[in-house]
Amino acid sequence: MCEYCGCQSLTAIDELTREHDLVVELISHVRAAHRSDDVPAMAHTAREIAAVLGPHTRVEEHGLFPALAADFPEHMAALEDEHRRIETVLAEAAGGAVPADPAWPERLMETVALLRDHILKEQDGVFPAALANLSTGEWEAVEAVRAEAGSALPRRISKTG
Repeated sequence: MCEYCGCQSLTAIDELTREHDLVVELISHVRAAHRSDDVPAMAHTAREIAAVLGPHTRVEEHGLFPALAADFPEHMAALEDEHRRIETVLAEAAGGAVPADPAWPERLMETVALLRDHILKEQDGVFPAALANLSTGEWEAVEAVRAEAGSALPRRISKTG
């Protein structure tokens, strides 16, 4: 994804970006399952996306977005609204369920398209804005939310020693 502004040099943005990258990969799996008319695989991947987005959304909504809300209130509210819309459709596959509604696969496809656009808005707008506007204290608050929320990403192996 984006690498032009240097925001990924910050741990918080790097982790959010890596989560976006994983979600984009999972979106490709949803699309492949949809082409194969494999609704159980679509539901399984929806659960995987939701697992990544759970802590990711918490970091954004309780750390990053509040720090930007004074300068960009409408934009942050719109992004949070998109979070709710995405979560609603993904939640239909929660708990191992394959949604019985025959319209769900198309709703999921619309949702992953929204999610892909949402990711671009964050990477091209929110993350560079955060780099330019957040204070050290605000970044520390974002990191504190991340420490509490955790991450669905695999841990990176250190190459020291």
